[in-house]
Amino acid sequence: MANLLANMFGSSPVQPLEKHVDIAYRCTKELVAFFEAVIAGDWNKAAEFRNAIDAYEHEADDLKKEIRLHLPKSLFMPVPREDLLELLLVQDKMANRTKDVSGLVMGRKLQIPAPIAQDFLAFVRRNVDAAKKARKSVRELDELFTTGFRGAEAALVESLIEELDNIETDTDNLQAKLRGQLFEIEATLDPVSIIFLYRVIELTGEIADMAERVGRRLELLLSH
Repeated sequence: MANLLANMFGSSPVQPLEKHVDIAYRCTKELVAFFEAVIAGDWNKAAEFRNAIDAYEHEADDLKKEIRLHLPKSLFMPVPREDLLELLLVQDKMANRTKDVSGLVMGRKLQIPAPIAQDFLAFVRRNVDAAKKARKSVRELDELFTTGFRGAEAALVESLIEELDNIETDTDNLQAKLRGQLFEIEATLDPVSIIFLYRVIELTGEIADMAERVGRRLELLLSH
């Protein structure tokens, strides 16, 4: 891994971060199929997707540690090393939240109530959209580095960040709607399940929150 990173850093100071965000996105993407299996009551299938999520999260975590160890302490680039490390941290949290929510659901065999199941899936998909847009934004780092974080490429990334903000707002609205729907059917559910369902909604929504923070970190890079 160290030799691989050395080669990557040799060709681009930001290429390992782009690889990392790709892994984090792939991790979040598995969440859609995971919840489809959960809603269908297919726990064996859900376990397969949970294992894939776990594998991606570990891969992202391992790469994060290697990047932190090997990211050069002095880079000939117009942004501080610390800002790149902060970007790496919020990228990693997208995968972390995915692992957390799938682990909670899997550990308790927590059913998503039928009246909210389809809206919940739409909510999950929109959070994954946010992670995908974050990946697309970070993938522009190479070009930003080449152009000195200025010009048309910077304008493109600013537009991607704006799109990311809009998606995150969508997830906030969907989350509020889901919480309201869950409140309406609380009387039909056992109290413990209700508590954990609210937590599942909260954790899922944090994927988009972390994706939006990726945008904020990129915005900070553009400000230098």
